[in-house]
Amino acid sequence: MAARRALHFVFKVGNRFQTARFYRDVLGMKGITLASSQAVSNARKLEWPLTEVAEGVFETEAPGGYKFYLQNRSLPQSDPVLKVTLAVSDLQKSLNYWCNLLGMKIYEKDEEKQRALLGYADNQCKLELQGVKGGVDHAAAFGRIAFSCPQKELPDLEDLMKRENQKILTPLVSLDTPGKATVQVVILADPDGHEICFVGDEAFRELSKMDPEGSKLLDDAMAADKSDEWFAKHNKPKASG
Repeated sequence: MAARRALHFVFKVGNRFQTARFYRDVLGMKGITLASSQAVSNARKLEWPLTEVAEGVFETEAPGGYKFYLQNRSLPQSDPVLKVTLAVSDLQKSLNYWCNLLGMKIYEKDEEKQRALLGYADNQCKLELQGVKGGVDHAAAFGRIAFSCPQKELPDLEDLMKRENQKILTPLVSLDTPGKATVQVVILADPDGHEICFVGDEAFRELSKMDPEGSKLLDDAMAADKSDEWFAKHNKPKASG
C-alpha cells in the first residue's frame, strides 16, 4: 500500500481568523504532533500558551480546543506532522479495520496502554489509535481524515467495504472544480464513526498545488463573507473558539 499517502485532517472551527493565525503564525504551516523547534519559538514569541508535558514536548491548543503536541527539535526531512491520534473503543476491532481492510502497517503496538501506531510509509504522518473506555463521543466538532490512493483503486476499495458490510458515508463520486482537476472520492466510517476520505491521488496532486497568493486570498475571502453581519442579523451566537 505504499502508493497510498496521508493527506490532511479536517477540523470544524468557530473562529476562522484566530484558527488561521494559529496554523500560519504559530505552527508555520502553509496549507497532531508536530516536530518543529520553529513552532515552539513562534508560540513563545506570540505568547501562545504552552505547557511542557515531557522533556522537549509542549502541549498547546488551537482555537476550538484541538490539542497539539510540539516537539522542540529541528524539522525532519519527512513530514513534520508526526501523527494524528484517534480515540477508539475497541483497539483490536479498529486494527482489523485500518490494517486488514485499509492496508495500513503496524509500526508500534502496546496492549497495556491500549495504543497502536499505524501508517502507509515510513516517511509519512502516522495514525495513532488510542483505546478509551466506553464509546467515542464525537460531539459536534469531529472532523475527517483523508488519504489518497491511485484513482483506479477507488472502485475496488468501495466494493471491499460493501462486501465487508462496512459503512460508506458517500459512495464513489466525482467532484468538479471549475478550471481545475476533477477528483474522485469515497468517504467511509470506521467502527467508531471516524470519517475517512479516500481521494484519487493523480487529480488531487493537480488540485492541491500551492498558490503563492493563497494566504492573502483566504484572508480576503473571510473578510468578504460578512458572517459577523449574518449572525448579528439572525440574532445567533457565533462560536468564538
